[in-house]
Amino acid sequence: MLSQPAHRRTACFLAAEGALYLAFLYGDVFRGGADTVLLKYGSIALCFAMSLLEACRGGERLMALGMALTLGADTFLLLLDRWYLAGVLLFFGVQLVYWARLARADGGRLRLGTRAVLTGALLLALALPGALTPLTGAAAVYLAQFLSNLLQCRRADAPWRGQFFWGLALYLACDLCVGLFQTPRLVPDWAQDPVRVGMWLFYLPGQVLLVLSGREKGEHGEKRE
Repeated sequence: MLSQPAHRRTACFLAAEGALYLAFLYGDVFRGGADTVLLKYGSIALCFAMSLLEACRGGERLMALGMALTLGADTFLLLLDRWYLAGVLLFFGVQLVYWARLARADGGRLRLGTRAVLTGALLLALALPGALTPLTGAAAVYLAQFLSNLLQCRRADAPWRGQFFWGLALYLACDLCVGLFQTPRLVPDWAQDPVRVGMWLFYLPGQVLLVLSGREKGEHGEKRE
């Protein structure tokens, strides 16, 4: 059962994130999203702050590290809108952190075969048409680790597995929207606005679920020591 301070902390976090979510979605839908950058960045900063607070109170320290890297990536890709390779590499670092967490919950298994096959396939898919660049290559390696983490999450023996899995799934839905947004020739005119809005429609709920998966011991139904 949640302790009262932990319950209030989670409720305040969800309320604040909910308010930011509704505010920037309104801006994205009705005002084109031009003035929502600070709201979005603030929502990720709040995710980092919550994960750090939970880590200090006995929660998962790897989630705090993952959220720190996520905030760093969004600093480049969202706030500064430049140095995209640095942002993608930081997101790759996030997936490495999540891999470490999943491997620990999977009996120490790294599942290297799956990761190698996915990485090779994605890099080959870029190389054959001559689309392999440092940025696209980094994005492919990142995506391979992301997909591998999503697969490995199904094998994790941990009470936080459900929240972590759905957090990753929503996060992946965001990345699919990002990919479509960056290749508008693949998206019909009527779907361009939904794709643009979909990026953060999925991204923040995914990040919130990931943060909640790292809460202090005892908040996922396991017994405290």
